[in-house]
Amino acid sequence: MSFFKKTLASFGVGSARVDAVLKQDVVYPGQTVAVDIHTYGGATTQSIDNIYLKLCCRYRAERINQDGRKVEGSKVAQTYVLDKWSLPHAFEIEPHQDKVFSAELQVPWNTPITLGDSKVWLETQLDIAQALDPKDTDLLTVRPHPLEDGIFSALEAAGLRIRQVECEAVDGFELPFVQEFEFVPVHGEYHGRWRELEIVTYRTEHALKIWFEVDRHKKGMGGMLSSFIGSNKLKRELILQHDETPAQAGRKVLAFLQEST
Repeated sequence: MSFFKKTLASFGVGSARVDAVLKQDVVYPGQTVAVDIHTYGGATTQSIDNIYLKLCCRYRAERINQDGRKVEGSKVAQTYVLDKWSLPHAFEIEPHQDKVFSAELQVPWNTPITLGDSKVWLETQLDIAQALDPKDTDLLTVRPHPLEDGIFSALEAAGLRIRQVECEAVDGFELPFVQEFEFVPVHGEYHGRWRELEIVTYRTEHALKIWFEVDRHKKGMGGMLSSFIGSNKLKRELILQHDETPAQAGRKVLAFLQEST
């Protein structure tokens, strides 16, 4: 192979490419998902030191200034790696050759649902010595756990609509963030009574824990985690077992909110 082609490949021109293909259209928290990683040879033979596959998501955290203090009210996007995989050996790929490797990734129970600003993606990278490392990024669709789906459906039937979904940094959980769902009443019995309802869920293999916060007035909560204490806010929590049906979960949440607020 000519010196010219090798030089171009080192700058990414005519280099090997990588493409990760998920074997299902959508994923659910708690699943193990299979991925096929296609590596396509370029214009010259190249040595691939490794393949890195990462399942990533985004959350917001308060900005830290130079002296290590949090800047209140200023938040920046952070990337968190939910799970990762790497090839246990190096290999060579010939020009225009297609090699396929199989991988599995665990989707943690508290992987964000891809609603609103919440993003989950696969990031795949080839590690090529003395060359630009080719990358591939694929957005994923993460659907809610059936219990959450039942709860959201019940809230919608009661006249509430999701207005905002965000992942916010927090301490003391399995992941460095939780996902907040903000609902507003647009009709029904809560219209005129509540300004908004915020929900945070935390899933385990056996149960779903839910925190509720209701704002009855018009000031707005500004995020559950940043305003846990306040005279206008009611905080409640409920635990549902995973052996309950989605319809049962929805009914329990509505009854709980009715009793608590």
